[in-house]
Amino acid sequence: MRATIERATLLKCLSHVQSVVERRNTIPILSNVLIEASEGGKIKVTATDLDLQVVETFAADVETPGATTVSAHTLFEIARKLPDGSQVQLHAADGRMAVNAGRARFSLATLPRDDFPTIAEGELPTSFEIPASSLIQIIDKTRFAISTEETRYYLNGIFFHVSDDGQPVLKAAATDGHRLARVTIPRPEGAEGMPDIIVPRKCVAELRKLLDEVEGTVEVTLSATKIRFGLGTAVLTSKLIDGTFPDYSRVIPTGNDKILRIDPKSFMAGVDRVSTIASDKTRAVKMALEPDRITLSVTSPENGTAAEEVPGEYSADAFEIGFNARYLMDLPGQIEGNSIEVHLADAAAPTLLRENDKSDALYVLMPMRV
Repeated sequence: MRATIERATLLKCLSHVQSVVERRNTIPILSNVLIEASEGGKIKVTATDLDLQVVETFAADVETPGATTVSAHTLFEIARKLPDGSQVQLHAADGRMAVNAGRARFSLATLPRDDFPTIAEGELPTSFEIPASSLIQIIDKTRFAISTEETRYYLNGIFFHVSDDGQPVLKAAATDGHRLARVTIPRPEGAEGMPDIIVPRKCVAELRKLLDEVEGTVEVTLSATKIRFGLGTAVLTSKLIDGTFPDYSRVIPTGNDKILRIDPKSFMAGVDRVSTIASDKTRAVKMALEPDRITLSVTSPENGTAAEEVPGEYSADAFEIGFNARYLMDLPGQIEGNSIEVHLADAAAPTLLRENDKSDALYVLMPMRV
């Protein structure tokens, strides 16, 4: 194989695929990317961790077609450090790959392409297109709530399902048992009859990176076990989480009648200030609610106390409720407007947060004892 590629093109492609490759691998070839050069002046680069696969195609000057696999992180670091605007020559033969650019010369070890594993897609019966902007919105507004607890593996991703709430919709939800985020968008054409799926956390992170480069729509094809995203020059294929997502609709409160309206920025800043003295273990912040007066306070046996009044509109009965400071600060950051509605019931009941009753996203937060 012999080909010449612009450094910027190579770097952009490798920056997309190398993060799929795990740093530590028991199977050596999983540390490599597969590089395939074809006669039409196209180079295809593939990376996988056996659960997730990214294939990116770009134009290059191909002298001799061929294929090889080479260390993803090494090649990425080389491309990153080469001078801007340089032409990179790749030449693979006899178990080595030469990488030449300007006066720099590298010779890297390779492994045979036949040993490189690929994910067999099988049949993907459901197929639809979704605007890239909608996918970005779904991911940005839900992924902070994805659980990182491996024991409840079915919560380690975003749950997608279709339903008919007066009109056909696609819903995406994520929860870690303490908070829940859900986004609802109109159901894309072709998504009817789609199975309920859980897209893993790593796939979500890789997809979000690739979406920054995409304009227009993303082609989604899926079955009950695999999903494939067509993103222009890149294709991302992933296994889905084999598990059942809990019926989250049961925890979304419908009868919370105490409504508080706050400005997310000043509220976050207030929580940030008072939580400075919170002990690392609990990080509990108490909210004392009185008509048009909201007081945030923290009491820490080691550090002392802190309190701050934050602006807000509230006209229901006075009461106190506690929340985890980190969760409180995560939530308002998801809301773009300058007002949040907080629907409360009592100190032990789940609390609902949203921008207004028309917004696509809603959040549920479990209170803490303080």
